[in-house]
Amino acid sequence: MIRLARLALLALLAGAGGEVCAQSLPGALPATEAALRRGEWPVYGGSNGALRWSPLDSIDKTNAAKLQVVWRWRSADHGVREQKPGIAASFTNESTPIMVGGTLYVSTSMSQVASLDAATGKTRWVYDPRTYENTVHPANNGWANMGVAYWKGGDDERVFVLTADAYLLALDARTGQPAAGFGDNGRVDLTQGLHRPFPRGDYTNQAPPLVVGDVVVAGSSIWDFWGKHPPAPGDVRGFDARTGKTLWTFHTIPQAGEPGVETWQNESWRDTGNANVWAPMSADDQLGTVYLPVSTPSNDYYGGHRPGDGLYGDSLVCLDAKTGRKVWHFQTVHHGLWDYDLPAAPTLLDITVDGRPIKAVAQVTKQNFLFVFDRATGTPVWPIEERPVPPSTVEGEHASPTQPFPTRPAPIDFQGIGEQDLIDFTPELRAGAKEILNRYDYGPLYTPPTLRGTATNPSVAGGGNWQGAAVDPESGMLYVETQRNPFVVTLRRPMPYEQPYALIGSFRPLSGPKGLPILKPPYASLLAIDMNAGEHRWRVPLGRGPVDDPALRAAGVRGPLGNPYTRGWALVTRSLLFAVQSGRFVNPRPGPDRGRPVLEIQQRDTNLWVYDKATGALLAEIPVGNNAGGAPITYLADDRQFIVFPVGGGIGTAEELVAVALP
Repeated sequence: MIRLARLALLALLAGAGGEVCAQSLPGALPATEAALRRGEWPVYGGSNGALRWSPLDSIDKTNAAKLQVVWRWRSADHGVREQKPGIAASFTNESTPIMVGGTLYVSTSMSQVASLDAATGKTRWVYDPRTYENTVHPANNGWANMGVAYWKGGDDERVFVLTADAYLLALDARTGQPAAGFGDNGRVDLTQGLHRPFPRGDYTNQAPPLVVGDVVVAGSSIWDFWGKHPPAPGDVRGFDARTGKTLWTFHTIPQAGEPGVETWQNESWRDTGNANVWAPMSADDQLGTVYLPVSTPSNDYYGGHRPGDGLYGDSLVCLDAKTGRKVWHFQTVHHGLWDYDLPAAPTLLDITVDGRPIKAVAQVTKQNFLFVFDRATGTPVWPIEERPVPPSTVEGEHASPTQPFPTRPAPIDFQGIGEQDLIDFTPELRAGAKEILNRYDYGPLYTPPTLRGTATNPSVAGGGNWQGAAVDPESGMLYVETQRNPFVVTLRRPMPYEQPYALIGSFRPLSGPKGLPILKPPYASLLAIDMNAGEHRWRVPLGRGPVDDPALRAAGVRGPLGNPYTRGWALVTRSLLFAVQSGRFVNPRPGPDRGRPVLEIQQRDTNLWVYDKATGALLAEIPVGNNAGGAPITYLADDRQFIVFPVGGGIGTAEELVAVALP
């Protein structure tokens, strides 16, 4: 009878066109679910819920070790750089593609857009918006672009991208030409229409736009340490997907008469900027809501000029996608002083807690929290407590006396820094680490920056960061990569061109003795959390780490320890868990036009890792030649399952897409 039932199920699937049966996805419309069942990857995060999940299972435990690189696509940026060598090197290749109807659409670091055959990687078209004619070194991180978005309305198919020189572009998906009737010849100038003028060079874009119905939602990436005063506003806007017309604007720093403006004391809302959304966003297509991970107001490490909690800085904000009206918000950091931006797309998940079904949204944070809310109401799924935190010792600063602490799940990695956290493979290493730490102020999470310098863990680079999380909707398991990379944040008096702030901050990594990490390992890890119970299930190191260092070899350390100073991305399918990891930024050198430094990327552990998603057991390690710069995707083309992700970038490393599949 069991065999007959299985045969009946197979017959049903065959009658449905051979599509793989898929779990109902949180917040997704039937069209998105159907696309994933066909083996497509239509959105940056797989769906607008940012789950990074696919129902495909052709690659499984029995054959994962046979995976191999089957094609590589060299970024179109290389051709431009050969003709124009004065352009700054990219930050890194962050460009994750999407796949619709057998075609990959991918951006490049320099905001070009390409269409590729999904089975072979052969180029179909490339559109060059010539962003380098407006800038040779964009604001903030420089040349970097995470990806594109796709929209279909009747027979009209469009690809949207946010460019480094601050335009929203709409391209015909079939031809790569600017979309007729959209903005000015297919583009909308994002520096226009905001409530405050600012230099174009201070404003850029990095994340993909988000398409919800017929609305294209765009954030921004803004230099947020110091800059022209007042700085650019971080407002988020919705645009008509057909015409490019602005439909709504949400002020991330409330303006006169708006709710929340009272949290900006001394009318500091008038000349404070940033609080932008530089990370990917997410949406519930069924509810018609958008979830904004908002960053810290200017400047990051000193807030004497902006007393008060400062909504909506460092807040998760839920908007109505059609109108831009705020539905709910939660501020994860009051009066931010640590650059604890909300750095990742909020992840939608449907869970059952104590027998109660909840449509939830989970937000990974730099400070190693996972905040979980009912995504319709903003009610915390588990209690969040306001707890006392250390006061600031800096004159003129007004640090919040309390901060919110989720009670469940537990932090995704440890928080704060003290002698108990230091490397201790040998007494000599521990003594050296203590001597280094004692040069600075340090303490528990939310110890404020000082003029002496404050050792912070997690750092400005986060425990969690824009890699975010992946969720298995069938098991309710959430997978997230974490890092142990402490930094020192030091306040100082500004230079004349950095006025009018009383103090500004700078940061640098806090290394340990003999150039080793100062903290105990694992330095990078992959963590699995049962979101129905709010409990951690397993943790494994991600990468070998510094096990070849002579001091550690002499101490008998074998590892793996996890690779420090990196970040990793997870992808989950019906059968497996996959992960890739970035290299380490090294050898900074000045960029042109006083831009931020450009860097090399040190390659190490250049693999695609395959795990048992239930236990974390490593099943396969597939060499791919270069470290990843962005998230992997999976799709089906010519009846073959592919894993594709961006690699390379920085100074001297080729930027490519790498495709892995079974032979």
